[in-house]
Amino acid sequence: MASKRQANFELLRIVAMFMIVALHYLVKGNVAVPYAENQSAVNLVAWFLEAFCIVAVNCFCFVSGYFLVESAWKPGRIVSLLAQILFYSIGIPVAMLCVGMISLADLTIYDWIGYILPIETEHYWFATAYIFMYLFAPILATGIKNMEKKTLQKVIIVLLLFFSVGKTIFPVSLVTDHYGYDFGWFLCLFIIAGYFRLYGCKWLEQRKNSVLLYVGMCVCIFALWLAASLLAAKIDAFAYYADMPYTYNHAFALLGTVGLFMVFKNLQIKEGKAAEVIRRISPYTFGVYLLHEHILVRYEWSKWLQTEHVRDTWLFMPHMIMCVLVVYLIGTVVDFVRAYIFAWFKQAFSGRKTK
Repeated sequence: MASKRQANFELLRIVAMFMIVALHYLVKGNVAVPYAENQSAVNLVAWFLEAFCIVAVNCFCFVSGYFLVESAWKPGRIVSLLAQILFYSIGIPVAMLCVGMISLADLTIYDWIGYILPIETEHYWFATAYIFMYLFAPILATGIKNMEKKTLQKVIIVLLLFFSVGKTIFPVSLVTDHYGYDFGWFLCLFIIAGYFRLYGCKWLEQRKNSVLLYVGMCVCIFALWLAASLLAAKIDAFAYYADMPYTYNHAFALLGTVGLFMVFKNLQIKEGKAAEVIRRISPYTFGVYLLHEHILVRYEWSKWLQTEHVRDTWLFMPHMIMCVLVVYLIGTVVDFVRAYIFAWFKQAFSGRKTK
């Protein structure tokens, strides 16, 4: 019998997607703006909330690496992911054309290339990086399991020196630093998650320690951003560095990710209605991302929900909660319909093949 998905990790996926939508509300909705442009208390609170959400993308990769290191690799999963991505990348412009939100004249041949080849064009950067991570998963998993613990630790240290530590320490632009928006960083997260799956971390098994690590790192992210923003007025180099704490491969963001992951890893959710609801909702989290991050939607949904009316006012907080819930609900419903359509086609195709 196939084992049920663990409700605590599925809840982490849901929470992480809420965080991602909140991140996009704050930044792409221009609610959180550079300190040099706005020193108000409202803007500071927006960036403080941003600090607590910045770990969300890393958490998705961490959960995947944690389970994939011990799971069988399934090439069909790649096909399934590609089909889901294409459903949105092509389906959204077609739907918007049908209802008159855009016209054919608004779209160029290059736009359609991006819709038809979303992975190659990085229409969704996360999807591109994640698929490459999944392609490397069986190689990484085999290496992690067959490597001595000390050797694996050394590999992780070297990877972190290259991907994270350097950019965290030096207030200069590094050519090789892609801020965690690439599959190289995802591979690094996979390896670290695999290490935690095999060897764990005794200190973080205690809830108070993992909570402290998550909260402490998020506060450090905000404090470092604020300090660098203040210094930027006097030292030009810090104008660049001010943005660095809010990048996925920053050391504070990584440590915060580990802390939040361990909080949910050790979260006990009793079997029952709540656990089943979590398992029912969690498969549609990726659809929420694909819907609201389509290039035709990603900078528009905050306008549709009239974010401009609450910028730099305390009303942004209840408005953000409402918008995040609305986006998540609509995304879940749409992906539920998508899953139903896919299941119908799969059943129909299987039936014909049997005949």
